[in-house]
Amino acid sequence: MIHTVMNKSEWAILGVLALIWGGAFVFIGIAVRHVDPLTYVWLRLTIAAGAMWLFLTLRGQGLGLPPQVWGSILLLALLNNALPFTLFGWGQTHIASGLAAILNATTPIWGVIVAHLLTRDERITPRKAAGVLLGFGGVAVMIGPTLLADIGTGAIAQLACIAASLSYALAAVWARRFKALGLSPMAVTTGQLTAGAAMMLPLMLLVDRPWTQPFPPLSAWGAIIALALFCTAFGYVLYFRLIESAGATNALLVTLLVPPVAILLGALLLGETLAPQDFAGLTLIALGLAAIDGRLFTALTRLGPRPAI
Repeated sequence: MIHTVMNKSEWAILGVLALIWGGAFVFIGIAVRHVDPLTYVWLRLTIAAGAMWLFLTLRGQGLGLPPQVWGSILLLALLNNALPFTLFGWGQTHIASGLAAILNATTPIWGVIVAHLLTRDERITPRKAAGVLLGFGGVAVMIGPTLLADIGTGAIAQLACIAASLSYALAAVWARRFKALGLSPMAVTTGQLTAGAAMMLPLMLLVDRPWTQPFPPLSAWGAIIALALFCTAFGYVLYFRLIESAGATNALLVTLLVPPVAILLGALLLGETLAPQDFAGLTLIALGLAAIDGRLFTALTRLGPRPAI
């Protein structure tokens, strides 16, 4: 049975997810300082896929993916792993990890639009439309000054992160087909990570030519391993466990928690600072996500004045 009101253990899982996924942006910032983005993505996917294969083996569970679904798995790997990981990796060579995390928080906002356009059972409502407008207002507040001043690398990097968030939203809608097929989420995750690693290998060899680059320092290797094992493999396991017990709506609350964690860790570990408009944009995006989720407004309505009897 799904708990619509989360218990202590589910709140603990949500907090751990916020910590490791907020930390992911800091780890990416460390990794791409020393490793080219395509190489970093290939290493992250390869290590994460190996960890998921080991996890399935220890559970005595096979992959169990029929041959006819591998075309869909490849597209999921592109939309959910290869493309967004690369865009965020390149973007964070030019912008702070906290700012990238804020832009990543637009994923559910894009999700409302994508689901409305591509599905029949997730139509947009006035409340969700208000959330989308607030979210896009937050993005405009953050990127607008940069675009008006000069369309430079910083603005392009922010747009790359937004494109990555749109890719995540498209992947979420595309992934709905696997539940209808009765496939295990862990098997689908392992398949997409494996496909993503295979997809990135020739591209990485052709573009980055890693054998011509200096060997990365231990800090970069530590960041990539942490990204692969904790933020990707372990993060997926925790996320699916939370969805199974508390439902997708509760699990999506992590989107609100990741940016503050990433901003704090980026300031403490990387010495990053954000502009005032970035915090203003975060506030608008958070309000937009709260509107889309709806529970905060429902609770406030219940606490409001009641008519006299």
